[in-house]
Amino acid sequence: MDAQDKGSDARHGSAEPGVPGPRAPLPGPVAPADGPSGPEPATPPEDERAAGAEEPPCDPSDEPSTGVAALSLRYRIGAALALAVVAVAVCVHLGMTFLHVAPPNTVSKKHSETIADWIYPEFEQNWKLFAPNPLQQNVSVQVRAEIRTPDGGSRTTGWYDLSAQDGRDIDGNPAPSHTQQNELRRAWDFYLSTHDDDNRPVGLRGALSESYLRRIMVMRLDRADAAGRDGEVARVQVRSRTTQVPPPSWSGEKVSDKAVYRVLPWWLLPEDEARGGIG
Repeated sequence: MDAQDKGSDARHGSAEPGVPGPRAPLPGPVAPADGPSGPEPATPPEDERAAGAEEPPCDPSDEPSTGVAALSLRYRIGAALALAVVAVAVCVHLGMTFLHVAPPNTVSKKHSETIADWIYPEFEQNWKLFAPNPLQQNVSVQVRAEIRTPDGGSRTTGWYDLSAQDGRDIDGNPAPSHTQQNELRRAWDFYLSTHDDDNRPVGLRGALSESYLRRIMVMRLDRADAAGRDGEVARVQVRSRTTQVPPPSWSGEKVSDKAVYRVLPWWLLPEDEARGGIG
């Protein structure tokens, strides 16, 4: 009666002696800390961990050698000697070139012959293009010959303009030869530097420059067949024709347009040169 009168509250009250009380609710599932629960991975054996460990870096000295280091000792010594020879040759060449283009000094004067032998003719340096006052003249070197005929007579040819011939050979030629560009010009400059205004040689190189220029004239006349089939060149005469380069139209400078000639004396040819040889 009393239990029924209390209604539903009677079930939640304290249990009477001999009567079991209400059961405690079962605990809910525990949430995993880092993710879904599962079997823990098996720990690999110690020897497998050691095998999978990072290997130490390789020693660079163990890599194969390349380049000169791959050569044997004998070839390494040969390569070193070759490099030393090249370095010495380059230093000597730079030194000779510097002494050649530098203003005259004690060293260049004392060793002038050695420097000239090294520089000429392959390594000649001409700085006229960069000079403050470059050449403003056109110089043409011309030659004529006296031809001896088989009947004992003689005749004189007209003037051959050799500079104009070189100019025609160079014009339009992408790779003109050194002979076409410089042989005649350098021979004439050589002659002028070793002779005075009266064409008398100055110094020991005067005769050499005259012989050099004369032989070039003979070879050029032989190429042009100036003597003909039966004649031979007995004498040659050289002259230069110099004209001023006209100034630009915007310049107020006035120059003469008259040609100036320098005529050299007749040169008698040796017997071997008279037949077209060069001695």
